[in-house]
Amino acid sequence: MKYALIGCGRIATNHMKAAINNELEIVAICDIVPGKMKTLLAKHNLETCKSIKQYTDYKEMIAAEKPELVSIATESGIHAEIALYCIDQGVNVIIEKPMAMSIADADEIIRRSEEKGVKVSACHQNRFNVAVQELRKAIEAGRFGKLSHGSIHVRWNRGPQYYEQASWRGTWAQDGGALMNQCIHGIDLLRWMMGDEIEEIYGATRQQFHDYLEAEDVGMAVVKFKNGAIGTIEGTTNVYPKNLEETLYIFGEKGTVKIGGTSTNNIDVWDFADETGDDVKNKGLEEATSNVYGNGHTSLFADVMDAIQNDRRPYVDALAGRNALEVVLAIYNSQKSGQVVKFPLADFSSINMEGEF
Repeated sequence: MKYALIGCGRIATNHMKAAINNELEIVAICDIVPGKMKTLLAKHNLETCKSIKQYTDYKEMIAAEKPELVSIATESGIHAEIALYCIDQGVNVIIEKPMAMSIADADEIIRRSEEKGVKVSACHQNRFNVAVQELRKAIEAGRFGKLSHGSIHVRWNRGPQYYEQASWRGTWAQDGGALMNQCIHGIDLLRWMMGDEIEEIYGATRQQFHDYLEAEDVGMAVVKFKNGAIGTIEGTTNVYPKNLEETLYIFGEKGTVKIGGTSTNNIDVWDFADETGDDVKNKGLEEATSNVYGNGHTSLFADVMDAIQNDRRPYVDALAGRNALEVVLAIYNSQKSGQVVKFPLADFSSINMEGEF
Protein backbone atom coordinates (compact mmCIF):
# COMPACT_ATOMS: atom_id res chain seq x y z
CA MET A 1 0.00 0.00 0.00
CA LYS A 2 1.50 3.33 -1.12
CA TYR A 3 1.91 5.75 1.79
CA ALA A 4 2.99 9.36 2.16
CA LEU A 5 3.55 11.61 5.18
CA ILE A 6 2.66 15.30 5.27
CA GLY A 7 4.47 17.21 8.02
CA CYS A 8 7.86 16.17 9.41
CA GLY A 9 7.94 17.79 12.84
CA ARG A 10 7.97 16.41 16.40
CA ILE A 11 5.30 13.68 16.02
CA ALA A 12 6.30 12.63 12.50
CA THR A 13 8.82 10.06 13.73
CA ASN A 14 5.98 8.05 15.31
CA HIS A 15 4.17 8.02 11.96
CA MET A 16 7.30 6.98 10.11
CA LYS A 17 8.00 4.22 12.60
CA ALA A 18 4.42 2.95 12.29
CA ALA A 19 4.67 2.96 8.49
CA ILE A 20 7.92 0.99 8.63
CA ASN A 21 6.55 -1.48 11.18
CA ASN A 22 3.53 -2.14 8.96
CA GLU A 23 5.69 -2.52 5.85
CA LEU A 24 3.91 0.26 3.99
CA GLU A 25 5.46 1.35 0.72
CA ILE A 26 6.69 4.81 1.74
CA VAL A 27 6.69 6.75 -1.54
CA ALA A 28 7.06 10.32 -0.31
CA ILE A 29 7.28 12.78 2.56
CA CYS A 30 6.38 16.46 2.55
CA ASP A 31 7.29 19.52 4.58
CA ILE A 32 7.70 23.21 3.74
CA VAL A 33 11.09 23.07 5.50
CA PRO A 34 13.39 20.69 3.53
CA GLY A 35 15.74 20.26 6.49
CA LYS A 36 13.00 18.62 8.54
CA MET A 37 12.56 15.95 5.87
CA LYS A 38 16.28 15.21 5.82
CA THR A 39 16.37 14.97 9.63
CA LEU A 40 13.40 12.60 9.71
CA LEU A 41 14.85 10.29 7.06
CA ALA A 42 18.21 10.21 8.81
CA LYS A 43 16.56 9.34 12.12
CA HIS A 44 15.13 6.21 10.51
CA ASN A 45 18.25 5.39 8.47
CA LEU A 46 16.43 6.19 5.23
CA GLU A 47 18.53 9.13 4.04
CA THR A 48 19.98 7.08 1.13
CA CYS A 49 16.60 5.63 0.11
CA LYS A 50 16.04 7.04 -3.38
CA SER A 51 12.50 5.63 -3.61
CA ILE A 52 11.22 8.11 -0.99
CA LYS A 53 10.62 11.40 -2.78
CA GLN A 54 10.69 14.73 -0.93
CA TYR A 55 8.17 17.49 -1.60
CA THR A 56 7.45 20.95 -0.21
CA ASP A 57 3.94 21.03 -1.76
CA TYR A 58 1.53 18.31 -0.66
CA LYS A 59 -0.79 18.84 -3.63
CA GLU A 60 2.10 18.29 -6.03
CA MET A 61 3.09 15.18 -4.05
CA ILE A 62 -0.38 13.64 -4.20
CA ALA A 63 -0.69 14.34 -7.93
CA ALA A 64 2.71 12.81 -8.69
CA GLU A 65 2.80 9.86 -6.28
CA LYS A 66 -0.90 8.90 -5.99
CA PRO A 67 -0.64 7.43 -2.48
CA GLU A 68 -3.44 5.23 -1.15
CA LEU A 69 -2.88 6.40 2.43
CA VAL A 70 -1.59 9.69 3.77
CA SER A 71 -1.01 10.76 7.35
CA ILE A 72 -1.19 14.43 8.30
CA ALA A 73 1.22 15.58 11.02
CA THR A 74 1.44 19.30 10.34
CA GLU A 75 0.46 22.15 12.66
CA SER A 76 -3.11 21.59 13.83
CA GLY A 77 -4.59 24.64 12.13
CA ILE A 78 -4.20 23.17 8.64
CA HIS A 79 -5.19 19.56 9.42
CA ALA A 80 -8.72 20.05 8.07
CA GLU A 81 -7.64 21.89 4.90
CA ILE A 82 -5.16 19.15 3.97
CA ALA A 83 -7.53 16.34 4.95
CA LEU A 84 -10.34 17.71 2.78
CA TYR A 85 -7.99 18.03 -0.19
CA CYS A 86 -6.82 14.43 0.24
CA ILE A 87 -10.40 13.19 0.58
CA ASP A 88 -11.38 14.99 -2.63
CA GLN A 89 -8.50 13.19 -4.38
CA GLY A 90 -9.79 9.82 -3.08
CA VAL A 91 -6.88 9.38 -0.66
CA ASN A 92 -7.45 7.67 2.70
CA VAL A 93 -6.25 9.73 5.65
CA ILE A 94 -4.88 9.43 9.19
CA ILE A 95 -5.15 12.84 10.87
CA GLU A 96 -3.08 13.75 13.91
CA LYS A 97 -5.06 15.21 16.77
CA PRO A 98 -6.96 17.45 16.81
CA MET A 99 -8.55 16.50 13.49
CA ALA A 100 -9.74 20.11 13.03
CA MET A 101 -10.01 23.37 14.95
CA SER A 102 -13.74 23.90 14.44
CA ILE A 103 -16.91 21.84 14.57
CA ALA A 104 -17.79 22.94 11.03
CA ASP A 105 -14.53 21.59 9.60
CA ALA A 106 -14.83 18.30 11.53
CA ASP A 107 -18.38 17.83 10.24
CA GLU A 108 -17.26 18.56 6.69
CA ILE A 109 -14.46 15.96 6.93
CA ILE A 110 -17.02 13.36 8.03
CA ARG A 111 -19.57 14.36 5.38
CA ARG A 112 -17.12 14.46 2.48
CA SER A 113 -15.31 11.25 3.44
CA GLU A 114 -18.61 9.37 3.52
CA GLU A 115 -19.64 10.90 0.21
CA LYS A 116 -16.33 9.91 -1.42
CA GLY A 117 -16.05 6.49 0.25
CA VAL A 118 -12.70 7.42 1.78
CA LYS A 119 -11.46 6.10 5.15
CA VAL A 120 -10.52 8.70 7.76
CA SER A 121 -8.96 7.92 11.12
CA ALA A 122 -8.34 10.41 13.91
CA CYS A 123 -4.96 9.62 15.43
CA HIS A 124 -6.03 8.90 19.01
CA GLN A 125 -3.47 6.12 19.31
CA ASN A 126 -3.84 5.67 23.08
CA ARG A 127 -7.01 3.69 22.43
CA PHE A 128 -4.64 0.88 21.45
CA ASN A 129 -2.67 0.90 24.73
CA VAL A 130 -2.83 -2.54 26.35
CA ALA A 131 -4.23 -1.08 29.59
CA VAL A 132 -6.85 0.93 27.71
CA GLN A 133 -7.91 -2.09 25.66
CA GLU A 134 -8.37 -4.16 28.83
CA LEU A 135 -10.50 -1.38 30.34
CA ARG A 136 -12.58 -1.16 27.19
CA LYS A 137 -13.29 -4.91 27.29
CA ALA A 138 -14.48 -4.55 30.89
CA ILE A 139 -16.74 -1.62 29.94
CA GLU A 140 -18.25 -3.50 26.98
CA ALA A 141 -18.81 -6.61 29.12
CA GLY A 142 -20.76 -4.50 31.63
CA ARG A 143 -18.46 -5.41 34.48
CA PHE A 144 -18.73 -2.00 36.14
CA GLY A 145 -22.50 -2.19 36.43
CA LYS A 146 -23.97 1.30 36.60
CA LEU A 147 -21.30 3.95 36.12
CA SER A 148 -20.89 6.52 38.89
CA HIS A 149 -18.18 8.85 37.61
CA GLY A 150 -14.86 9.07 35.83
CA SER A 151 -11.99 11.49 35.49
CA ILE A 152 -8.94 12.22 33.38
CA HIS A 153 -5.84 14.03 34.66
CA VAL A 154 -3.15 15.11 32.22
CA ARG A 155 -0.45 16.65 34.40
CA TRP A 156 2.45 17.49 32.15
CA ASN A 157 5.19 20.07 31.75
CA ARG A 158 5.88 22.25 28.71
CA GLY A 159 8.29 25.16 28.90
CA PRO A 160 9.77 27.77 26.56
CA GLN A 161 12.06 25.24 24.86
CA TYR A 162 9.04 23.25 23.63
CA TYR A 163 7.19 26.29 22.30
CA GLU A 164 10.30 27.74 20.66
CA GLN A 165 10.50 24.66 18.42
CA ALA A 166 7.58 25.93 16.34
CA SER A 167 6.02 29.40 16.22
CA TRP A 168 2.48 28.05 15.74
CA ARG A 169 2.39 26.35 19.15
CA GLY A 170 0.06 27.90 21.68
CA THR A 171 -1.72 30.07 19.08
CA TRP A 172 -5.51 29.99 18.74
CA ALA A 173 -5.42 29.72 14.95
CA GLN A 174 -2.94 26.86 14.68
CA ASP A 175 -2.85 24.97 17.98
CA GLY A 176 -4.93 25.92 21.01
CA GLY A 177 -3.61 25.29 24.50
CA ALA A 178 -3.06 22.45 26.96
CA LEU A 179 -6.55 21.02 26.51
CA MET A 180 -6.45 20.96 22.72
CA ASN A 181 -2.87 19.81 22.28
CA GLN A 182 -1.84 17.75 25.31
CA CYS A 183 -5.11 16.71 26.97
CA ILE A 184 -7.24 15.73 23.96
CA HIS A 185 -6.07 12.09 24.01
CA GLY A 186 -7.24 11.70 27.60
CA ILE A 187 -10.48 13.54 26.83
CA ASP A 188 -11.08 11.08 24.00
CA LEU A 189 -10.64 8.15 26.38
CA LEU A 190 -12.91 9.58 29.07
CA ARG A 191 -15.77 10.32 26.66
CA TRP A 192 -15.41 6.93 24.97
CA MET A 193 -15.42 4.97 28.23
CA MET A 194 -18.29 6.93 29.78
CA GLY A 195 -20.75 6.24 26.98
CA ASP A 196 -19.91 9.01 24.48
CA GLU A 197 -23.21 10.89 24.85
CA ILE A 198 -22.95 14.18 26.78
CA GLU A 199 -25.68 16.49 28.08
CA GLU A 200 -23.61 19.49 29.15
CA ILE A 201 -20.20 20.78 30.23
CA TYR A 202 -19.02 23.56 32.50
CA GLY A 203 -15.37 24.49 32.21
CA ALA A 204 -12.76 27.06 33.15
CA THR A 205 -9.32 27.70 31.69
CA ARG A 206 -6.45 29.96 32.66
CA GLN A 207 -3.05 31.10 31.44
CA GLN A 208 -0.93 30.98 34.59
CA PHE A 209 2.74 30.63 33.62
CA HIS A 210 2.90 30.87 29.81
CA ASP A 211 2.27 34.55 29.08
CA TYR A 212 4.22 34.24 25.84
CA LEU A 213 1.36 32.12 24.39
CA GLU A 214 -2.16 33.03 23.30
CA ALA A 215 -3.88 29.95 24.76
CA GLU A 216 -4.44 28.27 28.13
CA ASP A 217 -1.92 26.29 30.17
CA VAL A 218 -4.51 24.81 32.56
CA GLY A 219 -8.13 23.83 32.09
CA MET A 220 -10.72 21.98 34.16
CA ALA A 221 -14.29 20.89 33.48
CA VAL A 222 -17.26 18.97 34.84
CA VAL A 223 -19.12 16.80 32.33
CA LYS A 224 -22.67 15.48 32.67
CA PHE A 225 -23.21 12.36 30.59
CA LYS A 226 -26.61 11.30 29.29
CA ASN A 227 -26.37 8.00 31.21
CA GLY A 228 -26.37 9.96 34.47
CA ALA A 229 -22.65 9.62 35.20
CA ILE A 230 -20.41 12.61 35.89
CA GLY A 231 -16.92 13.21 34.54
CA THR A 232 -14.13 15.59 35.44
CA ILE A 233 -11.29 16.81 33.24
CA GLU A 234 -7.98 18.34 34.33
CA GLY A 235 -5.35 19.25 31.79
CA THR A 236 -2.23 21.32 32.29
CA THR A 237 1.31 21.97 31.11
CA ASN A 238 2.21 23.68 34.42
CA VAL A 239 3.55 20.71 36.42
CA TYR A 240 7.02 21.29 37.89
CA PRO A 241 9.60 20.11 36.93
CA LYS A 242 8.56 17.49 34.34
CA ASN A 243 5.65 15.35 33.10
CA LEU A 244 3.92 13.70 36.06
CA GLU A 245 1.07 11.53 34.78
CA GLU A 246 -1.83 10.93 32.47
CA THR A 247 -4.35 9.10 34.60
CA LEU A 248 -7.86 7.83 33.83
CA TYR A 249 -10.25 6.72 36.59
CA ILE A 250 -13.54 4.85 36.04
CA PHE A 251 -15.83 4.15 39.00
CA GLY A 252 -18.89 1.88 38.84
CA GLU A 253 -21.13 0.03 41.29
CA LYS A 254 -19.17 -3.21 40.74
CA GLY A 255 -15.74 -2.01 39.67
CA THR A 256 -12.94 0.52 40.06
CA VAL A 257 -10.10 0.97 37.57
CA LYS A 258 -7.24 3.44 37.52
CA ILE A 259 -5.13 3.61 34.37
CA GLY A 260 -1.90 5.49 35.08
CA GLY A 261 1.63 6.04 33.84
CA THR A 262 2.80 9.04 31.86
CA SER A 263 0.42 8.22 28.98
CA THR A 264 -2.35 5.92 30.29
CA ASN A 265 -0.08 2.93 29.74
CA ASN A 266 -0.21 1.19 33.15
CA ILE A 267 -2.95 -0.37 35.28
CA ASP A 268 -2.60 0.96 38.83
CA VAL A 269 -5.93 -0.32 40.20
CA TRP A 270 -8.10 -3.15 38.84
CA ASP A 271 -10.89 -4.25 41.20
CA PHE A 272 -14.15 -5.98 40.25
CA ALA A 273 -16.85 -7.69 42.28
CA ASP A 274 -16.86 -10.66 39.90
CA GLU A 275 -13.08 -11.14 39.92
CA THR A 276 -11.79 -13.92 37.70
CA GLY A 277 -8.42 -15.55 37.19
CA ASP A 278 -7.87 -13.39 34.12
CA ASP A 279 -8.02 -10.28 36.30
CA VAL A 280 -4.82 -11.20 38.10
CA LYS A 281 -2.66 -10.44 35.04
CA ASN A 282 -4.15 -6.94 34.81
CA LYS A 283 -3.23 -5.94 38.35
CA GLY A 284 -0.02 -3.95 38.05
CA LEU A 285 0.17 -4.27 34.25
CA GLU A 286 2.81 -1.96 32.76
CA GLU A 287 3.41 -1.26 29.09
CA ALA A 288 6.87 0.16 28.49
CA THR A 289 6.94 3.26 26.29
CA SER A 290 9.83 5.33 25.01
CA ASN A 291 7.87 8.62 25.11
CA VAL A 292 4.50 10.12 26.10
CA TYR A 293 3.01 9.21 22.72
CA GLY A 294 3.04 5.51 23.64
CA ASN A 295 3.13 2.57 21.23
CA GLY A 296 -0.29 2.92 19.63
CA HIS A 297 0.61 4.46 16.28
CA THR A 298 1.71 1.10 14.85
CA SER A 299 -1.58 -0.56 15.85
CA LEU A 300 -3.63 2.38 14.58
CA PHE A 301 -1.89 2.25 11.20
CA ALA A 302 -2.46 -1.51 10.99
CA ASP A 303 -6.15 -1.03 11.73
CA VAL A 304 -6.54 1.66 9.06
CA MET A 305 -4.81 -0.52 6.48
CA ASP A 306 -7.21 -3.35 7.30
CA ALA A 307 -10.19 -0.96 7.15
CA ILE A 308 -9.14 0.12 3.65
CA GLN A 309 -8.60 -3.45 2.46
CA ASN A 310 -11.89 -4.73 3.94
CA ASP A 311 -14.00 -1.62 3.36
CA ARG A 312 -15.01 -1.01 6.96
CA ARG A 313 -14.84 1.91 9.39
CA PRO A 314 -11.51 2.40 11.17
CA TYR A 315 -11.53 1.54 14.88
CA VAL A 316 -10.80 5.20 15.63
CA ASP A 317 -12.87 6.93 12.96
CA ALA A 318 -13.51 10.56 12.10
CA LEU A 319 -16.51 10.71 14.45
CA ALA A 320 -14.22 9.79 17.36
CA GLY A 321 -11.98 12.69 16.41
CA ARG A 322 -14.96 15.04 16.24
CA ASN A 323 -16.22 13.87 19.65
CA ALA A 324 -12.93 14.67 21.38
CA LEU A 325 -12.70 18.03 19.60
CA GLU A 326 -16.27 18.87 20.62
CA VAL A 327 -15.42 18.47 24.31
CA VAL A 328 -12.39 20.78 24.09
CA LEU A 329 -14.31 23.42 22.15
CA ALA A 330 -17.21 23.19 24.61
CA ILE A 331 -14.82 23.90 27.50
CA TYR A 332 -13.43 26.87 25.56
CA ASN A 333 -16.98 28.06 24.88
CA SER A 334 -17.84 27.73 28.58
CA GLN A 335 -14.75 29.72 29.57
CA LYS A 336 -15.61 32.48 27.14
CA SER A 337 -19.31 32.68 28.06
CA GLY A 338 -19.08 31.79 31.76
CA GLN A 339 -22.04 29.49 31.15
CA VAL A 340 -22.85 25.80 31.08
CA VAL A 341 -22.63 24.58 27.46
CA LYS A 342 -25.33 22.21 26.19
CA PHE A 343 -24.66 19.41 23.71
CA PRO A 344 -24.55 18.99 20.80
CA LEU A 345 -22.24 21.98 20.52
CA ALA A 346 -23.27 24.57 17.96
CA ASP A 347 -20.43 25.51 15.67
CA PHE A 348 -17.47 26.89 17.58
CA SER A 349 -13.82 27.34 16.67
CA SER A 350 -10.60 27.90 18.54
CA ILE A 351 -10.42 31.21 16.65
CA ASN A 352 -13.41 32.39 18.72
CA MET A 353 -11.05 32.43 21.73
CA GLU A 354 -8.69 35.05 20.30
CA GLY A 355 -7.91 37.74 22.89
CA GLU A 356 -9.22 35.63 25.81
CA PHE A 357 -6.03 36.02 27.86
